[in-house]
Amino acid sequence: MDSSEKEGLIEEESLSSTSQQSAHVSNQTNFHSAETCKKTNIFLSVFLEPVQWIQMLSSQLNPTFIVGIVLVYGLNLGFSGSFFKVVTDYYWKDVQKVQPSVVQLYIGLYHIPWVMKPVWGLLTDVLPIRGYRRRPYFVVAGILGCASALMVALIGDLPAALALTCLIGVAAGMAIADVTIDACIARNSIEVRSLAPDMQSLCGFCSSAGALIGYSTSGFFVHHLGPQGALILLAIPPVFITVLGFVIYEMRSSSLHSEKHKTMENLGVAVTGMYRTIKFPQVWKPSLYMYLSLALSISTHEGQFYWYTDPKAGPAFSQEFVGIIYAIGAMASMVGVLIYHKTLKDIQFRNLLFFAQLLYGTSGMLDLIFILRWNLVLGIPDYFFVITEECVSRIISRIRWIPMMVLSTRLCPIGIEGTFFALLMCIDTLGSLTSKWGGGMALHVFIVTRTDFTNLWLVVLIRNILRIVTLCLIFLVPKADQLDALIPPDILTKNSTVKSDDEGLELVPKNERDEV
Repeated sequence: MDSSEKEGLIEEESLSSTSQQSAHVSNQTNFHSAETCKKTNIFLSVFLEPVQWIQMLSSQLNPTFIVGIVLVYGLNLGFSGSFFKVVTDYYWKDVQKVQPSVVQLYIGLYHIPWVMKPVWGLLTDVLPIRGYRRRPYFVVAGILGCASALMVALIGDLPAALALTCLIGVAAGMAIADVTIDACIARNSIEVRSLAPDMQSLCGFCSSAGALIGYSTSGFFVHHLGPQGALILLAIPPVFITVLGFVIYEMRSSSLHSEKHKTMENLGVAVTGMYRTIKFPQVWKPSLYMYLSLALSISTHEGQFYWYTDPKAGPAFSQEFVGIIYAIGAMASMVGVLIYHKTLKDIQFRNLLFFAQLLYGTSGMLDLIFILRWNLVLGIPDYFFVITEECVSRIISRIRWIPMMVLSTRLCPIGIEGTFFALLMCIDTLGSLTSKWGGGMALHVFIVTRTDFTNLWLVVLIRNILRIVTLCLIFLVPKADQLDALIPPDILTKNSTVKSDDEGLELVPKNERDEV
């Protein structure tokens, strides 16, 4: 082979090698491009999916209704509720110098406006103002909440009784706004049944997001403005609730004169309808479960809060860090909402609430480990352990709460949905009130004071045992799916007949049974 042929072969091999390298580089480039596009698509979907979800709800429902949920649950209940919780804890502890058991009693009194939710719901259903059933009550709620917050924040040296009255006024503003938007939610849940879990998911997400902001800023404002000065921020959300009363969409009734004459008649119909509905076993049994599941879990919050901030007996957490703990807990609540929305919407009520209650009871043992300081024995710092405990507790609490709200909307008869949903929420509030006062009594009996926390662990242990005992009552919850109709649409009519089925706890209208 002469030299020219050798050179030709070398050039061919070189060209072949170069082409293979180019192809390899091209393949790597395409692979990296595909990976980059994939990551970009995932990144975009994370942000676009919630937006598309909100757009879907807005298209199926009225956009101003969605705005109402965001303002009431996000700003009024989420932000105000969380900010109110932290700031008033410091207000009673540092300004009024009150014992933790007494604060538990005061917190129970905050629930009075929430216990009165059937009254607010009844008013929104049967007493329209200028032809509107919902809009005027948003305005009333905003004015009441704003005036009460300004009074307690700006008037110095308030007696404890007057301060308590103002704070109850703030809670009343929240409660009236909540029951009004809940009436809208109950109505839409009946008319668009498939979106009921989505509406409750939106409520849970908004309240958790608002709570995240409220908790994360509460410690900062308490530190720089003082507990009383920080209360002035509670006057801001009611302003938006007042504005909501003017912008939310609602059909105005044209027969104002005839409606005034029918008010008392409608009131009687609503009261009779509530009485007839609550008598059904398919309604009162789950209502009783929801009450007992809340009441038996006695609250030890104030005892733990005083212990958290005590420099001698407890870990002595700062004001800012207490806010951070609750803020991270609010983020965990959003995770709980996401878990429910993605994986738990199709599980039967009884199965879901059983496992949620079981986790709720066992997770409470983390509080016991923390109070006994076993975490330090295990080498886990206080800061890390308390945040872990708060996250676990919030996720489980949210998973336990949302199906209860969906179940409540399923029990509301159309025509008095606002009143009856408010009645169910009143029952839940009575459960929370019993929990607060029961916890206060336990703290008092076991002598847990501002400085003595010797028996705090025992109160927490009793609370955890009561949570586990609640599992014995799970038979009161229906086995139905979350999209099933639990009551017939003609439940308020005279010819409505009901089939009592203690196993499935489902109501079937007569005409549907005849068809079967």
